[in-house]
Amino acid sequence: MSEADPAGSGLEQDAAAARARSNAIGIACVTAAAAIFCTNDVLIKLLSGDYPLHQITFIRGIVATVVVLAILVPLEGGYANLRTRRWRLHLARSMAVVIANMTYFAGLAVLPLGEATAIYFVAPLFITLLSASTLGERVGPLRLAAVLVGLAGVVVVIRPGLATFQAAALLPLVAAFFYALVQILARRLGMAEKASTMAFYINASFIVFSGAIGLVFGDGGHSGWESASLEFLTRAWVWPRAADWPLLIAIGVLIAFGAWLVSQAYRSCEAGLIAPFEYVAMPLAVTYGMLFWGDWPDAVTWLGIVLIAASGLFVIFRETRLGRGVRWKRPLPRSR
Repeated sequence: MSEADPAGSGLEQDAAAARARSNAIGIACVTAAAAIFCTNDVLIKLLSGDYPLHQITFIRGIVATVVVLAILVPLEGGYANLRTRRWRLHLARSMAVVIANMTYFAGLAVLPLGEATAIYFVAPLFITLLSASTLGERVGPLRLAAVLVGLAGVVVVIRPGLATFQAAALLPLVAAFFYALVQILARRLGMAEKASTMAFYINASFIVFSGAIGLVFGDGGHSGWESASLEFLTRAWVWPRAADWPLLIAIGVLIAFGAWLVSQAYRSCEAGLIAPFEYVAMPLAVTYGMLFWGDWPDAVTWLGIVLIAASGLFVIFRETRLGRGVRWKRPLPRSR
């Protein structure tokens, strides 16, 4: 018996080392994904004054679909995985993602990057509320209180009724709600679909929906709005300048690999461990905003950002403690 102990101890040490490596890989992947998504936001905001959003997402969808089909689908078992019997859920999820993207980036055309990102991170709180109403999950008083604190943080950032209020600040809030619907639908899809399969249908939907929107608004006949958000949605399609093609292609490549990285992260370790690392997007977004546009949040905005981040992190902590963390394939709203 005494001779078996060292062997057993060695196996436990090997398992602990394997978990540590897996956790390190997961943390590295999710941190890289957060940086990639934030960089993607910067590139779209930089292009928002010259191209309509639906043209940008159309080109992004084509590039991302090529990357998914050429690289990611073969990595996860091949093209047979693209066959699905759950096309209705994929369609509903795709429509919700398109709405979330359109509203978020329409707001981003006007808002500082840090503020838009902070408001958008209220999505985990909406997921909590929707889980109770659509999936029958119990939401206790502590998590409900966290939701209220987070929503209070959004009110602080938006500041309705004050001179600093911008109606465009409501758009990331709408986007967060629709992205919460995306996550609820992802739970319904469960483990039956590969990440690359879900990525394919999402990006293919952007090609279809953005192309359809382009047919309606692409001639510029509905443009001319004073609102930068509405103009971003209705501006006429134009042939991109040669200098902008690398940015447009980079947006598609970034979104494809960012989604893959975050999927790898949540496969390699528990959501409760790595989900908080997605919040690195907040200080990064503030930094990007300062570097590119000279935007720096004031003290009141910082208070709202802290309330949103604290409430979201608390919800994730509670999900993990209650044993529901593993059901969150992607609990935070960064699959843009």
